[in-house]
Amino acid sequence: MPFIQIIEFQTDDIDAFRAEVEKWEAESADFRTATRATLTADRDHPGTYLQVVEFPSYDDAMRNSNDPRTTAFSQRLMALASGPPAFRNLDVLSSEDL
Repeated sequence: MPFIQIIEFQTDDIDAFRAEVEKWEAESADFRTATRATLTADRDHPGTYLQVVEFPSYDDAMRNSNDPRTTAFSQRLMALASGPPAFRNLDVLSSEDL
C-alpha cells in the first residue's frame, strides 16, 4: 500500500531549504526510498510550508526514516526551520488522476 508523509514547517529562508533538498536529492539517489516529493507554500500563512513525500509503502518510509543519513539530512533542514515540524503519516487508500 502506498504511503505519504506530510511535513509542515515554518522557515524564513525557503531558498536555503530548497538548496539543501536539492543537495540531498543528489546525495541520496542510490539509497533513498521516497519516489516523489512536492514542496508547497501555504498561501494563507506566509512562511509556512508543507513537504509531501511519497513512498511505495510504510515499510519503505520507515527504512528511509531509520537511515542515519536521512536523520542527518533532517537535522540540517530543521536548523533552517523556525520551530519543530508537524508530521502526518498517511496510508493511501485510493489515488486517481483526474
